[in-house]
Amino acid sequence: MANGIPVLSNEALKLEGAGVWLAGLEDQLAFPRRGGGYEGLDDLTGTLSQISATDAPVVLMAHEPDIFVDMPDLVSLMVSGHTHGGQVRLFGYSPKVPSRYGNRFAYGHVRENGRDLVVSGGIGCSILPVRFGVVPEITVVEISA
Repeated sequence: MANGIPVLSNEALKLEGAGVWLAGLEDQLAFPRRGGGYEGLDDLTGTLSQISATDAPVVLMAHEPDIFVDMPDLVSLMVSGHTHGGQVRLFGYSPKVPSRYGNRFAYGHVRENGRDLVVSGGIGCSILPVRFGVVPEITVVEISA
């Protein structure tokens, strides 16, 4: 906890003043596996088991957006990054997105089954130093009752 700011690594905490649970999920693609693919440090079940009251909304922060398909109804909002909006985006489409779901979770606000996902385009690049059609951004999400 540097400067009094907790890092939520597979942890959840209730923001008492706001009446909201905030949960942070570890990286889903932390280590390359022999033979291909990646192994994560994420523990969705363990993280959500720390939430004791279901009367308050739950906001989950997860670097990669792909886990959104496994999100239970308990989570009202998930915020992610990882995709950089595809880094190259033409007319709302990215030819290559680092997600099993391609453009479905590449960028922006996604609403599915009464749940919300916000995927930020972020400010940097990954692998290649190229950004086209995706303006670097710091996303601000306002939550109100």
